[in-house]
Amino acid sequence: MAGRNGRTVRDLRRANRTAVLQRLYFDGPLSRFELGPATGLSSGSVSNVVADLVADGLLEEAGSVDSDGGRPRTLLRVAPGSGHMIGVDVGETRVRVELFDLTLTELARAERPLTRQGYDVDVIVGHIRDGVAEVLTTAGIAPEKLLGVGIGVPGIIEHTADRGAVVHGQTIGWDAVPLEALLRSTSQLPGDVRYFIDNGAKTLGQAEMWFGGGRGAHNAVVVLFGSGVGACLVTPEVDHGRAVEWGHLTVRVRGRRCRCGALGCLEAYAGAESLLDRWREEGGRPPEGTDEETALTAMLAAAYPADDGTPPDPVALAVLEETAEYLGAGLSDLINLFQPERILIGGWAGLQLGARFLPAVRRHAASYALRHPAEKVTIDLGRLGPDAVTVGAAILPLADFFARGGRRPEPAPEGPHPAWRTALEERAPH
Repeated sequence: MAGRNGRTVRDLRRANRTAVLQRLYFDGPLSRFELGPATGLSSGSVSNVVADLVADGLLEEAGSVDSDGGRPRTLLRVAPGSGHMIGVDVGETRVRVELFDLTLTELARAERPLTRQGYDVDVIVGHIRDGVAEVLTTAGIAPEKLLGVGIGVPGIIEHTADRGAVVHGQTIGWDAVPLEALLRSTSQLPGDVRYFIDNGAKTLGQAEMWFGGGRGAHNAVVVLFGSGVGACLVTPEVDHGRAVEWGHLTVRVRGRRCRCGALGCLEAYAGAESLLDRWREEGGRPPEGTDEETALTAMLAAAYPADDGTPPDPVALAVLEETAEYLGAGLSDLINLFQPERILIGGWAGLQLGARFLPAVRRHAASYALRHPAEKVTIDLGRLGPDAVTVGAAILPLADFFARGGRRPEPAPEGPHPAWRTALEERAPH
């Protein structure tokens, strides 16, 4: 039965379950008495919802606290083992797969390096499939216990009714890749275990906003600085975040060729791949046969040697200083456009460059931005480290679980959706 606002009793129960679960998740353990004012629910509603969630195995007791003259109050918390999520980071040097319990404690991980095959679609699909199977086996978790698999990938994600999540990754050579359908066609996961596929910068932003340096901010930008660069914008109007192709803003007319094919993109100057290329072009000598992370470490060591009297490599230092200016100028565009309270820099390259790089980036951002918004923003490193993308990816199924009031989705038919089979067949000859 629907009320005047169109909400049914079922909708109301789901909303109440969601409110209690989220409050306990972020602020628990709490007593039933504390849950009332924390959620805005009556004591009777709190008692009913808690009883349902305890019966479903989602809540458990976590000790007690003294009350004013009465019996001790029992504390409640979300039960860690009542659900599990997998987060996947399709990164630039590896595919990382991590299994978490409901409180986002890591239980197992698997990593697959990306070498010569790079972003070959079949290689990536195989790495994800095998990594999911490995972490489930390692932790001894049945696939049926999964709330979902979240995946962060480069590119623009289009969610379609007929093919599921489709990835448009121009910089990695993916043209409308039906990633969800491909995973479904090869996965051994049950039909009710959903895939949640989104841009890697957005999953990074999701993690930092829930648990990292963005928590409590109303307007924030989280930057992913890796081989390329991207960003996630979070505002009151976009509370779950929106990936923005910040790396492909034009910062120099008729400038360097970006890997997307255009000229003068920020990524052609500020991404780790282009940074190393510029060092090489200016006469630097990155170590041969190593991945980008190792090469960037060597460049930093050359530019900022240990205090043993070794002079800095002037070429490496000049390229890094120029990169800081380009990155600061790029951040100034975000400051002027969105006027965020905070900007957080994450991604493996951002974390490697770290505190040594940050003062110059702040200085250039302030010099290029309008004074008023620049005075109100803070620019810092993200707090969650190299696993932030996988944590954020795992949050995608967790957020869906909360939105359902702690109930799992209905089982889907086994195998790919019929329309997805068409997508797979269309791709087969290629």
